[in-house]
Amino acid sequence: MPFLVGKEVGPTGYGTMRLTWNPQVTPEDVAFETLNKALELGANFWNGGELYGTPDYNSLHLLNKYFTKYPENAEKVVLSIKGGLKVGQLTPDGSEENIRRSVDECLKVLDGKKKVDIFECARQDKNFPVEHTVEVLAKCVKEGKIGGIGLSEVDAETIRRAAKVHTIAAVEVEMSLWSTDILENDIAKACAELNIPVIAYSPLGRGALTGTVTSLADIPEGDFRRYTPRFQEANFEQNKKLINEVKSLASRKGVAPAQVALGWIRSLSEKPGMPTIIPIPGGTTVDKVTQNLVGVKLFSDEELAEVDTILKENAVAGSRY
Repeated sequence: MPFLVGKEVGPTGYGTMRLTWNPQVTPEDVAFETLNKALELGANFWNGGELYGTPDYNSLHLLNKYFTKYPENAEKVVLSIKGGLKVGQLTPDGSEENIRRSVDECLKVLDGKKKVDIFECARQDKNFPVEHTVEVLAKCVKEGKIGGIGLSEVDAETIRRAAKVHTIAAVEVEMSLWSTDILENDIAKACAELNIPVIAYSPLGRGALTGTVTSLADIPEGDFRRYTPRFQEANFEQNKKLINEVKSLASRKGVAPAQVALGWIRSLSEKPGMPTIIPIPGGTTVDKVTQNLVGVKLFSDEELAEVDTILKENAVAGSRY
């Protein structure tokens, strides 16, 4: 996976960035330069995890090295970490034994260089109710191992049930002009009611909304997007209609297509009845990070209405996975 960084400023005052990192794609010195630029521009809520890499080398190892080199930045960063999967697999294991193993392993890798401010299980294990998951993590909070609890890829009912057990610091779900599900399935509504920020991953439609992907041939061999429904030829021909509308709107606003996608999400946060929505766009270089963090303009009511019309007239074809 590539190294990702993104930012939005919500009522907590924190900018946000996500780290899914591969040293073969992004060398450490480039990653550190990107991290420093993100922090300089206000992105001080960082999201990483055990799953971003291998058990022996993942984003937590990068964070250890970064905070070893820049210890003065540790207190400037609010760190959210995903775990709770079986070791070396993308399969959830919600047993108390494994959740505790995951928390302890993350702390071991960080080696005291940075505390875990929020911990979330990357996926909810269907073999265990969310109440069990949150109760285990609440014990870890009480023991001082983690600062708070997040949720990832859960539905509205699960969010409400979890919040009855312990305060939920954030809910991470996919959201973009390419994936507006949370506006229709009560996730946004539940988070607004409970005052829980939404962390919107893939806010650029896995790169589609940047306008740089024009066909399947533009996606490198081995990239998982080659196997996802929305990028398959028949679906992508339909989906390019939305992409072209985003590019057209960006041209009229005098910004990059990515800035339109991010500006739309940020503007939704300003609407009554909506939660704070924090997009996490991708960017492997200082230039890309700067584009994602600077110059993202809020939409007027008229522009939001125009986007609503665009979305209705250009439905996305294909499922997310």
